[in-house]
Amino acid sequence: MATQKTITDFKTALVGGGARPNLFEVSIGNIPSPAGTLPEKFVVLCKAANLPASNVASIDVPFRGRIFKVAGDRTFDTWQITVINDNDFAIRKVMEDWMQHIAQYKDASGTTNPSTYMANATVTQLSRSASTITASSTSGVADAKQYIFQDIFPTNISAIDLSFDTSDTIEEFTVEFQVNYWYPAGKNN
Repeated sequence: MATQKTITDFKTALVGGGARPNLFEVSIGNIPSPAGTLPEKFVVLCKAANLPASNVASIDVPFRGRIFKVAGDRTFDTWQITVINDNDFAIRKVMEDWMQHIAQYKDASGTTNPSTYMANATVTQLSRSASTITASSTSGVADAKQYIFQDIFPTNISAIDLSFDTSDTIEEFTVEFQVNYWYPAGKNN
């Protein structure tokens, strides 16, 4: 028979007061030339991102009127960030230049070597003290709660709606990236 759980048990289990969705940091490194580098303010102007979903497909194998399920291939969803736009458009310009490097505006030309247009990104979950959250692993070693997105490139920069009717807001835009794969920090084996 299960024992009654109390609010004290819950309080004890909620380590660090619980992870907060507003405490995170995104970095994108080694953006291909000629796009340049993201300004330092990207860390604070990247308003939203996500920790990735994990997907392993299921393959249905029929057997004598039943369906036997076996594990299929892992797939990786697109990844999206939301950026607050400021007056110098510096972050949007880097993203636009990155896409221009991949596919030119005027014609179908652009770089064809994936190593010249892909970059890596990291999402770090932060604690309330602004340090990286670490979690105990099965090996007893603390793992940083970071996710590394490997070989990403932008495929969509959203529109920024302009209107005389809109006031008291700051522009935002989203960037959608294709991801070859991601992994939790320390688990790329």
